[in-house]
Amino acid sequence: MSGTKRGDELLEKFDRGEDITDEFDFEHAESHDGFATKRVNVDFPQWVVNALDEEARRIGIGRQAVIKTWIVERLDKERKPA
Repeated sequence: MSGTKRGDELLEKFDRGEDITDEFDFEHAESHDGFATKRVNVDFPQWVVNALDEEARRIGIGRQAVIKTWIVERLDKERKPA
């Protein structure tokens, strides 16, 4: 399958609101613009995992995407001058 055809299929899935995060290998992703990635492990109480999973299902993305989005939002908020 050509890269363009595969890209078009991914865009169609995304446009339908489907979770496409499983289509990417984030562990071996290349960093751009100085955004190198580092894997970390975090332990959460089961009720937190359940709440994250519920939110992920509600908005149609993966648990990891919810965690990343919320952490970035919080960091952005903390960096803004009061």
